[in-house]
Amino acid sequence: MRHNPGPRTFRALLNHFGGARAALEALPTLARRGGASGPVEIFSREDAERELAAAQKLGVALVALGEAAYPPRLPMIDDAPRLLAVRGNAATLSRPMVAIVGSRNASGAGMKFTQMIARELGEAGFVVVSGLARGIDAAAHGASVESGTVAVLAGGQDRVYPPEHVELLESLLAAGAAVSEMPLGWEPRARDFPRRNRLISGLSLGVVIVEAAKRSGSLITARFALEQGREVFAVPGSPLDPRAEGTNGLIKQGATPVTETADIISVLRPILDEKVLPAREPAEERPIEEAEPAPDQRARIVSLLGPSPVQVDDLVQLSQSSPAVVRMVLLELEIAGRLERHVGGLVSLI
Repeated sequence: MRHNPGPRTFRALLNHFGGARAALEALPTLARRGGASGPVEIFSREDAERELAAAQKLGVALVALGEAAYPPRLPMIDDAPRLLAVRGNAATLSRPMVAIVGSRNASGAGMKFTQMIARELGEAGFVVVSGLARGIDAAAHGASVESGTVAVLAGGQDRVYPPEHVELLESLLAAGAAVSEMPLGWEPRARDFPRRNRLISGLSLGVVIVEAAKRSGSLITARFALEQGREVFAVPGSPLDPRAEGTNGLIKQGATPVTETADIISVLRPILDEKVLPAREPAEERPIEEAEPAPDQRARIVSLLGPSPVQVDDLVQLSQSSPAVVRMVLLELEIAGRLERHVGGLVSLI
């Protein structure tokens, strides 16, 4: 589809309409109700077949939620992708993972410490996950190439960013993997990196932040980790170094401080003994007929939205509508390309 609804919307469409065919047939009506300015463009069967052929040529496997090859901890998050594009050694995704992220403008000491803990985590049987960015990410991948590392991409599998890390990506595919939820040909945009960060934390038992300024993408990953029930670790740094401001702040907020790899392993080992339940499809929501918004309800809900993000629960309370009706109006707006979803269940008008 033109506006590329996320995993939550995809799930809502299937739940409401009972299957992909009925959902596709309903899209023009939903988009019209949501105020779309033009027709909805739906991926054709021919386009899908070309995508599958291109993926096969590139060595990319498409793994669906619920299949055995799907990473075992990723289904635990609310917005797990229904389809992952995987390149490399897919068996790596079934092993326990630890994410290591941090500053792109990393210090020499930060890079050296990252390499040490990545290497030692690999020796202890963990797969290192990161985002293939410059600095800390690249150091984490480089030190765990032989033991296994997973690169989570913000763009399509054929649109590696940054371009100078193509060789690093190719080197990790033998023992590790590259994963993406984006289609081939997708150039990563600024808004795609936070979306990628939720997968970095979602794949992992815990997230280690090595260096992070006060406002950085690494802190977004830490916030996702907290929301997903993952462990958060932070490497302390000098109060005089701006790159340590974010990590020192995380420690003040309760993150586990890390001065050696054993600090990470001692927390994660007990978690490995917990049984991970297989992924299940979410329970179906109420049928569409029961969630049909009246015109005045739709207008009231839309009037409560604006450019500032608001909680969905607040929309339910303020509009005095049922949760099902509010969800349907939000679904219509998103199909029309007028709604943006944010971290923490927040929504806003585009």
